[in-house]
Amino acid sequence: MNRLKQTLLLILTVSLFTSCDFINSAFTYKDTTKGFIEALIKEDYDKSLSFMAIENDAFKNTNIDTLKLGLRNFQNIIVKNFGKELNYKFMTAEKTLSTVEGESTAPNTTLAQIEFSNDKEFGVFELIFDDNSNKILYIKTLDIKEKIPSMVLFWLFGILAICIPIFNIWIIRKIKKSNLKKKWLKYIAVIFLNVPAITYSAVHGLSFSLLSFQILFGISFSYMGYLSSVWTFGIPLGGLYWLWKLNKKTDDQTTENEIITE
Repeated sequence: MNRLKQTLLLILTVSLFTSCDFINSAFTYKDTTKGFIEALIKEDYDKSLSFMAIENDAFKNTNIDTLKLGLRNFQNIIVKNFGKELNYKFMTAEKTLSTVEGESTAPNTTLAQIEFSNDKEFGVFELIFDDNSNKILYIKTLDIKEKIPSMVLFWLFGILAICIPIFNIWIIRKIKKSNLKKKWLKYIAVIFLNVPAITYSAVHGLSFSLLSFQILFGISFSYMGYLSSVWTFGIPLGGLYWLWKLNKKTDDQTTENEIITE
């Protein structure tokens, strides 16, 4: 038993440090991207190259002058579509392991997305970072150019969404105080049976998913750039059902008491 505890503790410790290292690296991706793009916009291609992992084997046969020409073309695309004054926001960083060829990230690399915007529109950079240096191996712009959405409706919808877990927690408390049997089954129904789902995306607006279950008390939330700003809540069918059952039981007991009294 002690050996098992030690093994579990070791796995937990290694996982914790690995996660912390990954999170720490993720925060550098935005700064690296910002430095690279701002140097690019100023046409300081030598400085831009300092943010790239040109010492990596991927650049072994790359001619620097050819690379600078590619950077110049990339700079023209950015400036033409978004201007020179940009803001940056970290969105995601991930490593993918897959048995399907071509779907896994290459060894010692991380795929990241950084949102960039001017005063009116935003786009997304997709980058591959070298894990050893945290520098850029590859960068492109995704085919996204959207108007910056108003976030007022997004946060108002969030108030509505937050009501769902509050309602579910209230129902669970009512079940706990009741004399129902096998309460744990009722708890599971309330926590997991939140379907269908209604989603509000800051960019794409409302959508409806008939068979999407929201298992975390009926709500999910994402706030990683405009494109990934999303609230989703499930209709609390489990909570509504047990609210009806509890109220019905109360009404039946009241009626029974009235009959006995008469």
